[in-house]
This record gives sequence, structure tokens and C-alpha cells, in this order.
Amino acid sequence: MGKSRFNCLCFPFLRLTSGFRRCPLSKRSLIIASVCVVYLFFVVSQVGYSPLHLDRRTDKEKYRHTRGLYNVDISDALPDSADLLTGASFVVPTRSNVVYITLKTKRLKPAKIRGTVRPKLRRKSRRNKSVNSVFTQNKLGALEQDASQIKRNFAPKTSWGETRDLDYISVDIIHESHINARTDSNSSSIRIYSQRAPPWFSPQDVTAMRFLADAKVVRIKEISHGESQPLLIFEGETSVSMNNQKHTKRNKDVCGGQCGLINSPVDTTEVFAFHLDRVLGLNRTLPAVSRKFSFLHDGQPCPVVSWDASLYPDGLAVGWPTVRLTWGEYQSSLKQRCWHKNVSPKPDSGCSTVHHYEWSKLVLFDFLLQIHNRLDQSCCGFRPRQEDLCVELGHHAECRDQNHIQLTNIIHRRHDPKHLVFTNNKGFFDRNEDNLDFRLLEGIKELPEQAVVVLKSRRLREKLLQSLFLDQIYWESQGGRQGIDKLIDVIERRAKVLLTYINAHGIKVITMNV
Repeated sequence: MGKSRFNCLCFPFLRLTSGFRRCPLSKRSLIIASVCVVYLFFVVSQVGYSPLHLDRRTDKEKYRHTRGLYNVDISDALPDSADLLTGASFVVPTRSNVVYITLKTKRLKPAKIRGTVRPKLRRKSRRNKSVNSVFTQNKLGALEQDASQIKRNFAPKTSWGETRDLDYISVDIIHESHINARTDSNSSSIRIYSQRAPPWFSPQDVTAMRFLADAKVVRIKEISHGESQPLLIFEGETSVSMNNQKHTKRNKDVCGGQCGLINSPVDTTEVFAFHLDRVLGLNRTLPAVSRKFSFLHDGQPCPVVSWDASLYPDGLAVGWPTVRLTWGEYQSSLKQRCWHKNVSPKPDSGCSTVHHYEWSKLVLFDFLLQIHNRLDQSCCGFRPRQEDLCVELGHHAECRDQNHIQLTNIIHRRHDPKHLVFTNNKGFFDRNEDNLDFRLLEGIKELPEQAVVVLKSRRLREKLLQSLFLDQIYWESQGGRQGIDKLIDVIERRAKVLLTYINAHGIKVITMNV
């Protein structure tokens, strides 16, 4: 059965081949050639159809994946080489109208920054070939570490003592971005947002504060005069004020223009004392601000006090004019009311050149800040600590003979001997109300009305906040509003104690316009 079916299927093929053999040779060749042409045509048509069909399938797939994305080509949406460097990867969207971008946390390769700005050419500074000097460790230790490659020069000795002069041009080049950043950006650390400063500041005060905070430093000088502690002064790039021109000729070796005295970072009370003095209307302190120097004290804020050449009329060797009085002589002058109502005292009265009202202003100022280095250097009016300087130097033992204790730091200008200048205002905020120095108030019968009115008005905090806010660096160094409020809390508590003392002892509050 199967054999007969196979024969039926193969019979037409066998009949065709037998007929093909019986044909003449020419016909057989024509048939073979025709078959080859048909086969070749078929093969060529199949090869051309496959790429065309593949392109059509690709277009369909592309349209299906990009539908809803404004028919943007996938090749255009793929990230380029720059995107791959930044760590961005592309994900084919699975929903319409949504593009997914994932960012890796770390870069595969460091970003290539193209130098589009030419570096600023710096002129080589001219250095003097001199012997290197060594600054005191307490003030310029950080300078030796940060700028050890800078040459420090000796200046020749003059009549007022030894001066060590540091050419600041080299420091300016090395630390240019740090020192002049605030000056170049036209910003100031003295914040005055209204049309004018608070009324207790004079135009001269504002000018001095802006100079101390923002003036470009030209050079730094360390000056040692006698046995006193060396002074560190910076000279600013500005013109000399008219008030100091007549005093600059004598002290031009110290400061050729306008200068500032740099103190240690621990003496921040100098800045607070300046603002308190102006708020109370005393006007006896020199302008002071906080400023950061990248080459000093590891960039910590330093109090900078305005340099007043009139305090040194005879040079630094002589020092500033001081009043030399013992405690007993001081109490006697208070009783005599020296220079009161412009009455000249008798030659044998023992009065000094200081007006009677100046002592009242000094006492009120020193009591609020608990400054004892003027009237009570031996710490006789309170319980000192073992680490206090008066105990370490043995001055506290002198309290047994109080009348012979010498007053110190009682300073006035030579051309104005009746008015005091409050310098070295090292106050203490860590002294409790049960350990205040009431010896400062001894012998005082009058106090300035303007200052007492501020203490009674309950606006002391408001004015101090408004005043201290001007000095941004000092404000931030004390912890902002919270830290400043703590300092004002101490002053307010002492003000209450002082007002109670005034009422209890019958002290008069009078106008002191002298």
C-alpha cells in the first residue's frame, strides 16, 4: 500500500525527467538557463526584501517606544559623553510623557574644568635683604607659621625705642584672597542699613570704625617701648585725618598714616566697652571694632583700637601723659572738688589736672564693666581668684596700706589735661553680684545724669543691641543674639545694683557737660 502511494507521487517527476532526456540538446540548454534565471531573480528579491523589512520593524519599534514624547528620536535623547562624565544615566521611559533620569552619588571620573579665565598675573615683590627678625610669640606666632617665607626687616633705632617693621607687600600677595576679600567685594563688617548710624555715634566714630574694619593693610609694625608690653600696629591705606596731622610729624616713624592697634583675641571687652561708652554718652573711649587677620591668631577675631597719635606727644619712649596719684591723694581730690565750676585749685591743694566730674564718669564706667586696673589695681575691693594678675604679682598684699597704693592707667591728652581717656578697658563679665568691687564707688558723691537716665529708662538693652549689631564680626564671635543677650544681662544686673547704691547713699545725679 505504501509502495503504491510512493509510486503515485514519484510518477510525474519520473515522466518529466524522461521527457527532458528525449528533448534535443538545444532545448535542454534553454530550459536549464531559464530555470537559473528564475532562481537568481528569486534570490535577489529575497535579499533586498530582508533589510527593507528590518527597517520597517525598527520604525515601528521606535514609534512604539517614543509615543507621547513628541516623536523625539532616541538617539537624540541619549546622553552624550559629557553627561556620562557627570554620572547621569538614561532610562527608556515606560510610560508616556515621563522622562526618568537617575543621578549617581559619586562621579565616575573627575570633572574636567575648562580654563576660561586667564589667571591674574602677579608682580614680583621687591624684598630687602636684611636680617630676619623674630616677633613676640604671644602676638605673631601664627604669622611665623603661615608666612615663614616672608622676610621681616629691622628698622633703625629711633629716640622712642626699637621698631620692628614688617613690609606687608609680601603678605598681601600671599594672602590676597583672604585679606582683601571684603574690600574687593565692596562689603563691610560695619552694618549700617539705615540712612544714618545711631545718634550716639559721631561721624568721626563711624569713619574710624569703617577704617578699622575694612581698610587695606599696608604694613604691620611691632613696637617695644621701655619695659611695657610691645604694641602691634597695622597701617591702613588711607589719607591722614586732619585732627591727627599735627601729631603725625613727631610719630611718623610709628604710623605714617592712619593706624590701628591690634590687641589679643581675649581682650574682646574693648569692643563692648566702646559701645557701652557711647550709649551712656560718656565719649571717653577710643573707637574699637573686631577684625580677623588671616596671618594672626589663626584667623580669630581680634579687637582693633584706633591709634591716637595725640596720646604720645613726646614719642613712645616717654609714653602717654598719665596722672600720678595715690589712693589717699585721689580721695582728697574728690573732697576738694578740683576744678569744679572752673575754679583753679590752690597750689598746695594736691589737686591734679583732671576735672572733678571726670572721676564720676570713670567710676560709673568701671563699675558696670568691673574694670579694676585703674582705681583698684591691687584688687582690694573684691575677692580675687588665684589666677588673677594682682594675686600672681603679689599686689593684693598691699591692701594693708591702701592710702599709698598707686593709681594706674589714668591717661589724658597733653593738650587736654582736664579730660580722661579710657584705655586698656579689660572688663570682667564673670563676677557675680555678691563679689562686685564697691571700692570703685568710694568717695563719689555725684554721677552723670545722662548715663543714669539711660540706666533707669529700661532701654539699655535695646540701645546696646542696636549698637553692637553694627559690628558684624564681634556680633558673630560672641554667638549672635543669644551670646550678646547674656553679656547685656550682666550689665543690666549691675546697673540695678548701682541704682540701688545711688538711692541708699544719696548720690546726686547732675548734668556734667564739661
